[in-house]
Amino acid sequence: MGNATQESEAGRQAAGTWRGRPAAQQPDWPDQDDLRAVVRRLSLAPPLVFAAECETLRRRMASVARGEAVLLQGGDCAETFARTTTESIRGKLKTLLQMAVVLTHAAALPIVKVGRMAGQYAKPRSRAEEERGGTVLPVYQGDAVNGPEFTAEARRPDPERLRLMYEHSAMTLNLIRALTTGGFADLRRVHTWNQGFVAGSPSGERYERLAEEIERSLAFMHACGAGTRGLDTAEFFVSHEGLLLEYEAALTRVEPGTDRAYATSGHMLWIGERTRDLDGAHIEFFSRVANPIAVKLGPATGADDVMGLLEKLDPAREPGRLTLVVRAGAERVRDVLPTLVAKLRAEGAQVAWVCDPMHGNTITAASGHKTRRFDAVMDEVRGFFEVHRALGSHPGGIHVELTGDDVTECVGGGHEVRPEHLHHRYETACDPRLNHTQSLDLAFLLAEMYRERTGRAGPAPDAPSAPCQ
Repeated sequence: MGNATQESEAGRQAAGTWRGRPAAQQPDWPDQDDLRAVVRRLSLAPPLVFAAECETLRRRMASVARGEAVLLQGGDCAETFARTTTESIRGKLKTLLQMAVVLTHAAALPIVKVGRMAGQYAKPRSRAEEERGGTVLPVYQGDAVNGPEFTAEARRPDPERLRLMYEHSAMTLNLIRALTTGGFADLRRVHTWNQGFVAGSPSGERYERLAEEIERSLAFMHACGAGTRGLDTAEFFVSHEGLLLEYEAALTRVEPGTDRAYATSGHMLWIGERTRDLDGAHIEFFSRVANPIAVKLGPATGADDVMGLLEKLDPAREPGRLTLVVRAGAERVRDVLPTLVAKLRAEGAQVAWVCDPMHGNTITAASGHKTRRFDAVMDEVRGFFEVHRALGSHPGGIHVELTGDDVTECVGGGHEVRPEHLHHRYETACDPRLNHTQSLDLAFLLAEMYRERTGRAGPAPDAPSAPCQ
C-alpha cells in the first residue's frame, strides 16, 4: 500500500506540477476536448522505452562525464511521418555506426550512440506565424503539431498528430531494435555500411581502408582463439527534444516498486535553448523524471544560468543525469565556454559537456536556402576542444543534425557541396543537415582531435584533404 501511494504521488508530480508554470513553444490547440481525448489514450498506451534502458544510458552518460567515454548523438533536424521508412531509418543508423567506428578506432574509448530518432517530430520556432504573399498562417511546428503545406487546413494544430507521433516513434524503435540486434550492426560487416554514393567519396575511401584494418584485426583475434562475442550487436539509444509537454506527461510512467518516474517517450530528452527558463514548465517537468536529461546552451548563457540548471535538474550531483550541450557558434564558443566549464568544475559537478556545432552556424544563402558551412561547423568543434584542452576537462562528444541521404543542405566538405548545388536535393523539413559523406568527414576530423588529446601514437589514416579543413 505504501509503495502504491509513493508511485501514485511520483507519477502525479511528474505528470502535473508543470501545469502551473509558463510553458513556452506549446501549440495553440483549437479543440481542447480533442486534445484531452488523445492525451487520455496515450496515457494508457505501452511505454516506448523502458526504465532499465534509461538507467543503462544514465550509466553510459556517467562514463562520458568522467571522461571515460564519448557521446555521438545525431539524426534529423525534424523527423517527418512520410520519412518513417526502412530506407531512411537504416541510412541514419548506418551513418552513426560508421562514425562510431571511426571515433572508437581513434579515441580508444567507448562510443555512446544516441539517435535524434523516434520522437523528433516537433520543433520550437522563432515566430508563431508565417507570411507569404500577404497571407498569414501559423508557422509549421513539426509533424506532431501541423503540416508543412501553406494552407489554413494544414497549419491548424491537430491533437490527433500526437497519436501519429507515438505510432511512428514505435515503428522507428521497432526497426532500430531489429537492426541493432539482428546482424545489421555486426562489426564484422563494417564494409557493408559503406555502399552507395558515399563509397566513392574521399571519406568513404578512407573509411574503406579503416574497415580493412578492422577486418584484419578481427581475423587475427579469431585465429588466436580470442572471442569476438558481442560484436554482432550494437547498443543504441534514442532521444528527442522534450518540447510538447502534454505528450511527454501522457507517456510518463512510474517504475513498479520504486518512486521513480520516467518519460517513456525516449531514453534521453533535452530541453531547448528557447524553453530552458528556470521557472518555466519544461524545467519543472524534467526535474521530476529520472531519465538522463540534456539542456541546450546558446551564446548568451552565463555562469548563473548553468548553476540554476544544475540546482533544478541535478540537485544530487549524480554523474550521468545532466548533459550540457553548447551551441554558441564558431565565433563565440571560445569566449562563452570557458566560464561555464570553470564554474561547474569549481562546484565539483560532473556533467557531460557536448558540442552542438550546427545551430549556432546557420546562415542564409543567396538562393534563400538556410544552410551551414562545413568549415564553420568544424571551427566550433575545434574551439570546443581547445577550451577543454586548456582547462584539462573532457570534451564529451557531439550532437549533430545529419542524414544518411545524399542531400545538398550544408555547403563544403571533402566531397564539396557548393552554394549553387543547394537546390538539387534540399529535403529537410526544417534546418539543414549534414549528408552522409559530410558526416564521415566530421567523424574523421573529430577522430584526429581525440587522437591528439589521448596522445595515441601515429596519425589517423589518410589525413583529410584541404576542402575539409
